[in-house]
Amino acid sequence: MSSERVVAAALCAALGLSAVACRSTVRPPDLGGLYDALAQGREIDRNPVIVIPGVMGSTLKQTGSDRTVWGAFTGDYANPGRADGARLLALPMRRGATLSELTDDVYASGALESLQVSFLGLPINVAAYVNLLLALGAGGYKDDAIRYAGGVDYGEGHFTCFQFAYDWRREISENAARFHEFLLEKKAYVEEQFREHFGVEKPDVRFDIVAHSMGGLLARYYARYGGQALADDGAAPELTWAGAENIERLILVAPPNAGSAKSLLNLVHGAQFGFFLPDYPPAVLGTMPSLYELLPRPRHGAYVAAGDHTELVPDALDPGFWERAGWGLADPDQDAVLERLLPDVPDAAERRAIGVDHQRKCLARARQFFRAMDVPAERPDGFEMMVAVGDSVDTPAVLALDARTGGAWTIAHGPGDGTVLRSSALGDERPRGKRDTRLVSPIQWSRATFFFEDHLGLTRDPAFIDNLLYALLEEPRY
Repeated sequence: MSSERVVAAALCAALGLSAVACRSTVRPPDLGGLYDALAQGREIDRNPVIVIPGVMGSTLKQTGSDRTVWGAFTGDYANPGRADGARLLALPMRRGATLSELTDDVYASGALESLQVSFLGLPINVAAYVNLLLALGAGGYKDDAIRYAGGVDYGEGHFTCFQFAYDWRREISENAARFHEFLLEKKAYVEEQFREHFGVEKPDVRFDIVAHSMGGLLARYYARYGGQALADDGAAPELTWAGAENIERLILVAPPNAGSAKSLLNLVHGAQFGFFLPDYPPAVLGTMPSLYELLPRPRHGAYVAAGDHTELVPDALDPGFWERAGWGLADPDQDAVLERLLPDVPDAAERRAIGVDHQRKCLARARQFFRAMDVPAERPDGFEMMVAVGDSVDTPAVLALDARTGGAWTIAHGPGDGTVLRSSALGDERPRGKRDTRLVSPIQWSRATFFFEDHLGLTRDPAFIDNLLYALLEEPRY
């Protein structure tokens, strides 16, 4: 008998439950038994699928050397505590240059299946997206040893599931423009496969998209604006729903549609993303425009004054506030990190000026992104948007801010997945604490489902995978 069954039997005995009652323990579904036949049906009868991972969900490598920048923490990886590692991980900064012009030699090499970590010389793999990729047959993942995780056999000729890996440091609309090119490339490939496998011309191929976390913002921006990246002059993009013409069903998993308080805390204090992982200082994270695009909106009551928690801080995303508070790239204590990032700039005041200029660009782009995403718009016919939400984990909801001392800390939590609030995932515009009306959101959802998991745990939850496969493989399309 397994150790789990021994424990379950002991609990039943202690509670005075009968053996029959104990045998009624709910087990995860047999996903293979449920979906194998559907998965092995003619691929021409279902949409191809693209998986978009979230922030930090794509492996990053350096062009030429293939040195790992993010995704493995063994060997010669980019350690942010060293000058060369910090420069690899951070994006370049330069006054007089737009964010789109600040490029480097780092590229996304694939979706992050697992984090590779070395602790006391022992290799450790931390599962990331492997369960989701297995369930969808993405990238040829067909490992019978973890049938429980996905357990669906798509057959030998499976060719219609893809991963979009992207440089998650860069701003979201820029990656949405790259996604447009990726989708058109995969569309042409699928059309060719239909001709080769079935002798059918099918030029009207549409995709189903499964996007986690920040990947959901990327996908939703693309659906609204197609391949339009945000303009450097601050102009609003034209809402055309051009991307939705290529998508039939968009499934967003734990999307921070109204931001995540953790993003501000990481930008202000830095972060350690795992017990075995190195510290990532504010000045390194602060070079990444995407992280600012994950900040909560002030109008939702996410920011209050440190001295009076009833007083909202409406200018919390204003660059002047960040400079007065000494946050992120404006923090004088980050000069040692800035010196590593800007080795050709000998003067500390000039280094800080470059950092402050970059931070201003990132905050301006974030506000431009928020305006584009928060415009209410009715979905076009034939395009569905579904959302999977976690709402059982206490999640940072309200931050107290003190510009005088630079303090920022959590004072209230709400239901969510530990990273994204339930209200943020839904794009809920009702005033905080007033939930006595139906949902008010700029996003017109086709359906919302709720799960009792944390932010990444959602992607490997059997109930979520079961619902996902039903939506992709079995649910009728109207």
